[in-house]
Amino acid sequence: MRKYNFTVCQLNQCAGCMACMDICPRQAISVADDKKYMNAVIDTSRCIHCNACHNVCQRNHTAEMREPMEWLQGWGNDLTRTTSSSGGFGQEAMRTALKHGFIVTACHFEKGDFRFGIIEDESELADYVGSKYVKSNPIGIYREVRRKLIQGKRVLFIGLPCQVSSMRNFAKDHKNLYTIDLICHGSPSVQLLKESMKDYGYDLSKVDDIHFREHDRFGITSRPVSIVPKGVQDCYTRAFLQGLCYTENCYSCQYARTARVGDITMGDSWGTEMPEELHKGLSLVLCQTEKGREFLHMMDFKFWPVDRENSIKLNKQLQRPSLIPSQREKFFQNLEKGISFNHAVGIAYPKEYIKQSVKKILRKL
Repeated sequence: MRKYNFTVCQLNQCAGCMACMDICPRQAISVADDKKYMNAVIDTSRCIHCNACHNVCQRNHTAEMREPMEWLQGWGNDLTRTTSSSGGFGQEAMRTALKHGFIVTACHFEKGDFRFGIIEDESELADYVGSKYVKSNPIGIYREVRRKLIQGKRVLFIGLPCQVSSMRNFAKDHKNLYTIDLICHGSPSVQLLKESMKDYGYDLSKVDDIHFREHDRFGITSRPVSIVPKGVQDCYTRAFLQGLCYTENCYSCQYARTARVGDITMGDSWGTEMPEELHKGLSLVLCQTEKGREFLHMMDFKFWPVDRENSIKLNKQLQRPSLIPSQREKFFQNLEKGISFNHAVGIAYPKEYIKQSVKKILRKL
């Protein structure tokens, strides 16, 4: 366990949003990823004590949270819906923004990394579609978004609640900044995904594309490789769904409640009264601001009312953060001992590990 003397926020509670790195005028901050937790570490030999990093940090200064004005669910057209993880709200929101002259920024997979990028043309959208169940890398995006805002551009920023909060702090809630936050269960270090892929014999940096789910079916698929046979759940997905491998801060997340940090919030409509639509993909959409409502009216999207209480009941992160599994401490101890990621998951959940191993053998046969 490494020790850090000076950190931007409380020790081991960094979300890895990296806004502090973007705002530091002396490049005095680095984000240390220890798999179990992250820390924004200050190099005191460079620091000029301007406090810019402390002020932009979403952990120290959470942007204003607002209760939803509207609770909605729905889906996009057939093409949008079939090429999205859920009902296609994120994809259609990006398309709408581009059609109305916005700049869009969101996360995409590139050379083994999950980076934020700027989208200015609809032809680029395909790279940004789909859920990413891993820590993303927003370094540089806060400065770039602020630059676009200063130029008079309208910007749609889509990210995790912690990233949206930091973006709002960085841009000082600029009138042309529109934000969509995700209903987030928690996010693991990308190092763990790399280790799991390596256990299956693949180098993440050499994978062309990667997907974590298809509608209500969870599991990693990628090009040009197949991680596990169809119908078998990989170890990374198992660890993610059980909340085993998130970084420390996720279990005390201040954004896991009905009051939201984005103008709009999107997730899955697990509490729908239209279960026949769920396997096709169904988005849950919450609207917190007039700016968000204005944006929803621009969209070509099928919106339906949704039961608020059912939505909260079946989206636990609208009630509380993910709970820490009893196996988590032992899991990370095993990783520190040099036990492989997939084996450590198997030790944590032996019955499920055996079941999936048998299914894998039978599928191969």
